[in-house]
Amino acid sequence: MEILNNIPFNPDIDAILKRMRATRENKRFVETLQELIDMVRPVAKPKAVYKVAFIDCKKEDSIVIDGVTFTSRVLRVNLDKVERVFPYVATCGRELDAVTVPAEDLIKVYCLDAIKEMAVRNAVAYLTDYLTRRYALGQMSRMAPGSGSIDDWPLTQQRLLFSLFGDVEKLIGVRLTENCLMVPIKSVSGLFFPTEVKFESCQLCQREHCIGRRARYDAALAAKYQKGEEVH
Repeated sequence: MEILNNIPFNPDIDAILKRMRATRENKRFVETLQELIDMVRPVAKPKAVYKVAFIDCKKEDSIVIDGVTFTSRVLRVNLDKVERVFPYVATCGRELDAVTVPAEDLIKVYCLDAIKEMAVRNAVAYLTDYLTRRYALGQMSRMAPGSGSIDDWPLTQQRLLFSLFGDVEKLIGVRLTENCLMVPIKSVSGLFFPTEVKFESCQLCQREHCIGRRARYDAALAAKYQKGEEVH
């Protein structure tokens, strides 16, 4: 297991504006965003923790990783030819999460949320590049419990994923609520795995207007997973 707690984060205003589907034409909006960027830059410390884990057993609709059983047909199919996976948790960090603005200032609330979202995305990108270089990996895909609208791998299995690490809150400051949501809320978790065909959970999600969408919905692919057919 390894903790990455020195992940660089230099918020880029243009990248954030693009993510928010905004432009520089609204001067007040841009000034507010820049003000918040200047505020959080000294304190933001996105983090990630990962480990190298091995598959012990593969069943019809479940898979055992380092002694922990995960129930998911999609995960089982995706890991059919895989023996090693990389469980991870990444976060914007408690330091950035602690930054607040007046709840009634909706523009500041919206902008700060976007900055925190950019921080966790930056952590995932850093982790992806780190794993690829350190373990000489080719193409990787990832899955997460409760991702999108996929019921196949429920959010409740987040507890099982966290159990692979032990005390994640002590490691990088992320804890689970009773409903298996992560705090800080701008945190993500899942499994990275090598693959010949790129997979994103978004391909199985029909929620069209999602700011976090990374791939288009693929009805044919979704049908194959439901039937348990070969997808590679």
